[in-house]
Amino acid sequence: MNIGEGKKQLALHRINALKNSRHHMHPEQIKIYQSMTPAQKLAVSMKLYQSAKALKAAAIKEQHPDWNEEKIKKKVNEMFLYAGT
Repeated sequence: MNIGEGKKQLALHRINALKNSRHHMHPEQIKIYQSMTPAQKLAVSMKLYQSAKALKAAAIKEQHPDWNEEKIKKKVNEMFLYAGT
């Protein structure tokens, strides 16, 4: 499998995961998301992303209380940058 084919397979896997996740959502949630504009959906996704980064930062801070905020931020950014690899 070449790199292009691998990326295509990964994209298809992610699309299928998103489609399957709808089965785990409450019908009211689906209605709300369907009624949202693309800008609103982007805003919600960015809030979720920032929340995930804050949660990861808190976990790292718990594991490494001697690390300063800059080191924690750098580690979180690194983890999120390479999360899919």
